[in-house]
Amino acid sequence: MSTAVTERRDSTPPAAGTPMLEVRDLVVRYGRGRKAAAVPAAVDRVSFSIASGETVGLVGESGSGKSTIGKAILGLQKVSGGSISYQGRDITSAGAAQRRALGGELRAVFQDPNSSLNPRNTIGASLAEPLRLRGASAAEARAKAEDMLERVGLPREAVDRYPSQFSGGQRQRISVARALICDPRLVVCDEAVSALDLSTQAQVLNLLADLRDERGLSYLFIAHDIAVVQFLAQRVVVLYRGQVMESGPAAAVTENPQHPFTQALVAASPVPRPAEQAERRQARESLGVRTGAAAVPGPGGCPFRLRCPLATDLCASERPALRRVGTADVACHYA
Repeated sequence: MSTAVTERRDSTPPAAGTPMLEVRDLVVRYGRGRKAAAVPAAVDRVSFSIASGETVGLVGESGSGKSTIGKAILGLQKVSGGSISYQGRDITSAGAAQRRALGGELRAVFQDPNSSLNPRNTIGASLAEPLRLRGASAAEARAKAEDMLERVGLPREAVDRYPSQFSGGQRQRISVARALICDPRLVVCDEAVSALDLSTQAQVLNLLADLRDERGLSYLFIAHDIAVVQFLAQRVVVLYRGQVMESGPAAAVTENPQHPFTQALVAASPVPRPAEQAERRQARESLGVRTGAAAVPGPGGCPFRLRCPLATDLCASERPALRRVGTADVACHYA
């Protein structure tokens, strides 16, 4: 992560009142019947909330359940337990009609912009589609598409071009424009910058931050790089094997982590200065955290115990509850 995107963090406190999004004890299992019950849940009793105008970062290794949570919120993945509420309304099992009604308020930006841009359609047609579905005329939709392209730093005449005529970073800007064209309240960004080079990452992150500040948007920002999350998020939730390891203000979690997994995650985050990178490597090695190739733990207890230098018999028998340590909540018996 370049130094251009490691200093900024919006300090405006989120608005009080009903959360924009509230996830409570969310459980997601893949498969059916006994087969599903025999393996650990992909998401295991995860809880967090997002206030109006707030960005919450969801961070963890591959397979930690980050994208599954995003899909569950968007209605793309069936929920096995717990609840998801949007502005106080339960949308856990929302039907097709309710999801269509929410389509303008709850939007997404995915890792691959080609997944949301039809290569056979012009950019204008792709941007106008959600507006047309909501009754806008062709002229109104085109005008708003041009305005939105200009807002994300692209020329208005780009409406008549095709996705193949743009770079990866430009296509991701177009995906951001498509997500925001309906004036949503909440945007789920699922690895939205992970496929971009560092300079383009910085541009897209700054764009997302500017649009959040201008429009009062709420973001769920999903990423595996904690440095990226640190830049954009006001609060951070750290996941490991579908469970929350640590949760709290971005500064507390990323600058003074309490959970051994969060400490290892921060130490593994790349930095552009070789001397600092060497220091981080030494710090990571001194933690004594085992590699991710460790055996999958059995049911019960702490899911991180086979990699944790602090693990004891208690960690194998009892799942640690989230408890307050400083300003963060930490799921560790010994934090």
